[in-house]
Amino acid sequence: MRLPIDKPSFGVLDDVKVVYSAVEIAAPTAAALMGEWGADVTWIENTWTGDSMRDTTWVKEMERRNMRSISLNPFSEEGKEVLFKLVEDADIFIESSKGPTYARKGITDEVLWEHNPDLVIVHVSGFGQWGQSERINAAAYDLTVAAYSGIIYQNGSPEQPMNIQPYGGDYFNSLMIVSSSLAALHKVKSTGKGESIDLAMHETMLRVGSYYLMDYLNAGILYPRPGARHMNLCGIGEYTCKDGYIGLCVYGVPQNKYLLETIGLGDLWGTEEYPEDTSALWLNGPKAQLIEQKLDEYLATQSKYDVERDFTEHKIAAQVVNDFDDILSDEHIKARETFIEWENAEGKQVCGPNTFPKFRNNPGGFWRPMPPLGHDTLDILKRAGFSEEDITRFLASGKVKAEEAE
Repeated sequence: MRLPIDKPSFGVLDDVKVVYSAVEIAAPTAAALMGEWGADVTWIENTWTGDSMRDTTWVKEMERRNMRSISLNPFSEEGKEVLFKLVEDADIFIESSKGPTYARKGITDEVLWEHNPDLVIVHVSGFGQWGQSERINAAAYDLTVAAYSGIIYQNGSPEQPMNIQPYGGDYFNSLMIVSSSLAALHKVKSTGKGESIDLAMHETMLRVGSYYLMDYLNAGILYPRPGARHMNLCGIGEYTCKDGYIGLCVYGVPQNKYLLETIGLGDLWGTEEYPEDTSALWLNGPKAQLIEQKLDEYLATQSKYDVERDFTEHKIAAQVVNDFDDILSDEHIKARETFIEWENAEGKQVCGPNTFPKFRNNPGGFWRPMPPLGHDTLDILKRAGFSEEDITRFLASGKVKAEEAE
């Protein structure tokens, strides 16, 4: 079926136009988020199989909603001609590739700025546009940039480092792409001069993982991988109750006092070892192992729901570890309309997350499902101002494809 082609007016980015060429998660999700906030998003897909996200069954329906699809080879002469036209009235162009691939293919920042002097250009890669040649031209995925940045080294058990799932390296970078793109656009609006962003995914992960890295850089302190617990504090982590798991974050003077009393160690409070102003129960404290042992023993006899209720009443951050069914049945989730349903391009019903965050005066929204590959090629070319002769020439070359022409 034909999808709607005219984007309705909505959202805080209603006047922003985004063009992107990328596959999978990091850059496309950034564009999708901006599309949910009202931006007009054009999705460039290759002429072979399109975005590899199309191989998924359900996640593609969320990650590629609110955008148009044009199928072309941006490195061909015909593809370049179309790309340069598309960015003429765009605000942001995002590409994701190995290092300076676009520059090597003749699509430099300077060439793009010849067509649009105030364009924000975002180069997303694993290791950046410059640096050691072997590194910047290496293949990179979510896991490999997380491994390179040291964030995997910090997570997992003492015996086994582990990645942040699902696809933490990609999704953290999606947020960095959005924020840096809009920060650059804010500056461009006042200066009229375009900006180019070299977004190396491993550097985002270094920034995200810098909390304990700073201790190592400045004091040589190296904390062990904590597994399900905190690196250097008691009472923080994921614990086992008799009917499941609970996440605890015990911190603060009254919180620590109540915890010790509850697990049978109230006699420690007010001693020289744990004075009455103790705000943190450090793992290197004199009775840290005993505190963890007693907490484990206590929680093993309790319902996770009772612990959550009791600890919350005493201002301790406590939360049952929800599974998917817990999330779907939760009344708060329902009240905030966290999930929505829509019909995809094949007429099938899809359920997925709503638009976040919630803007009060200019809310985000949903206006079209994920389009088939090249579904909007002809419309995009016409909107860009190409003649019928140009469109015929593009399609005949095989470097630009339209759904209708297949």
